[in-house]
Amino acid sequence: MTVTFPKLAGALLVLGGLSYAFVELSGPDGVHAMIEKRRQVRDLEAENDRLQREIDLKRQRIERLETDPAEQEIEIRRRLKLAGPNEKVFIIGESGEK
Repeated sequence: MTVTFPKLAGALLVLGGLSYAFVELSGPDGVHAMIEKRRQVRDLEAENDRLQREIDLKRQRIERLETDPAEQEIEIRRRLKLAGPNEKVFIIGESGEK
């Protein structure tokens, strides 16, 4: 069995190509980095979805505050800690003494 130059060159070319592919796929920009980047993208997309839902809820609340006088009154009374006429307010909390 004789090895000819074209066969040897072909084998070296295939071996070199496989070596190059292995180095590229296992390097810092290889498969592991690609998988990590995809995971980061999924995490960021999930965070964006959560934030978008939060924004939508706040927009709805703002719209209710702009259009509903009862909602406005509730918010004003809550923030200023006001009670309406003939209302009793009970403050429940821990006392400083035991």
